[in-house]
Amino acid sequence: MESLFRLRRFLDGARSAEPLAERHAASQPQPANGGPAGDPGSAGSVPLTEPAAWSHSVAAERKAAACELCTAPLVGRHWHVIDAESRRLLCACRPCYLLFTHPGAGGGKFRSVSERVVRIPESSLDTAQWDALGIPVGVAFFVRHTGGRISAFYPSPAGATQSGLPMESWEELLASRPLAATIEPEVEALLVCRRRDRSQCWIVPVDSCYELVGRIRRRWKGFEGGAEAWREIDEFFASLDDVAHAGESQAGERRSA
Repeated sequence: MESLFRLRRFLDGARSAEPLAERHAASQPQPANGGPAGDPGSAGSVPLTEPAAWSHSVAAERKAAACELCTAPLVGRHWHVIDAESRRLLCACRPCYLLFTHPGAGGGKFRSVSERVVRIPESSLDTAQWDALGIPVGVAFFVRHTGGRISAFYPSPAGATQSGLPMESWEELLASRPLAATIEPEVEALLVCRRRDRSQCWIVPVDSCYELVGRIRRRWKGFEGGAEAWREIDEFFASLDDVAHAGESQAGERRSA
C-alpha cells in the first residue's frame, strides 16, 4: 500500500512538473548521446532512443538504490518499466512493475518490460537471408515500435549500433517464423544469433538485449568480437535456455496441478 501512495505522488508530481522540465531542458546544451549535459549515465534510467547509452550507464543502472516510480528501496533483483513518452527504461520495484503489465494501465504513460523468454523453433537462417538483413556481425536484435516501425541493432565496441533494415527482408523473416510476429512493441525484442552453419532466434525482454550488448562491449576485440566476446555470447544464450526450460517446467506443473 505504501508503494501505491508513493507512486501516486510520483505521477501527480510528474504531470505538474512537465512544463517546467520542458523549459529547463530547452535551456540546456544537449550532448551527442541525448542524455543530460555533462552527466552521462548518472541516473538509473536508460534512454532507449540511444541504445548505446545502455553500455555506458549499465553500472550506474545496477546501483540504482530506489524505485524510480515510488522511491521504495531496491534490494537485490529489480524490474524495468518503460516511459512511453521519453522511451526510457526506469528501474522499478515489483509492485510498481506489476501495475503497468497491462497495456493502457496508468493512461498508457508507462509499460512494464516483458518477462517472456521463448525460443523460436524455426530458427535456421541461411547466408542469403542473413545478408539480406544488412547485419555485419553474427548477433542482432529487432524492436517493433508502437507505430509499426522496426529497428535493428547489433553489438559493437561502441555499444548497440542501429542498422538500416529493409522491410521486405523483415517480412521474409516473419513469413517462415510466425511466432516472431508476436513481439510486443517497445517491451520485447527478437534476438538472433548466427554462427557458421547454425542460428537461433529468441523472443526476449528488451532490457535483456541491452544487457547482452553491455557484456559483449567489455569483451569485444577487432571487427568480429574475438573469442572472449563469443564465449560471453554463448554463456548468455545458455542462460536463456535455462530460463526457458524453467518456465516450461513451471507451466507443466500448473497444468498437472
